[in-house]
Amino acid sequence: MAKDPLGEAGLHFDELNKLRVLEPEVDQKTRELKEECEDFVDKISQFQNVVGGLIELVDELAKEAETEKMKAIGARNLLKSVAKQREAQQQQLQALIAEKKMQLERYRIEYEALSKVEAEQKEFIEQFILQK
Repeated sequence: MAKDPLGEAGLHFDELNKLRVLEPEVDQKTRELKEECEDFVDKISQFQNVVGGLIELVDELAKEAETEKMKAIGARNLLKSVAKQREAQQQQLQALIAEKKMQLERYRIEYEALSKVEAEQKEFIEQFILQK
């Protein structure tokens, strides 16, 4: 078989009989690699879009969780303050009850004293009437 003088010089003909510097096999592999690289870049771009959307979703959920957490803390604090208010009100009412009991006792003692005075005055009046 005769040697291909163009092949030895690094020149080759393709399927359309165009003169090429690269061997047809190398050219074909280069084109395949280029297509694979383009597919890879497209897939990476899609992946970045998906990850970006996921990050946005996670950020939104984190904000919602933080909002709910703040609401829960506010509700808990409100419940604590209501409990303290009830406790203070209960203490005030107990103090008022004690005060009213003391007042009742004073009125009872005063009533007994007035009843005694009334009885003494009635007895005095009866004795005074009987003396006349």
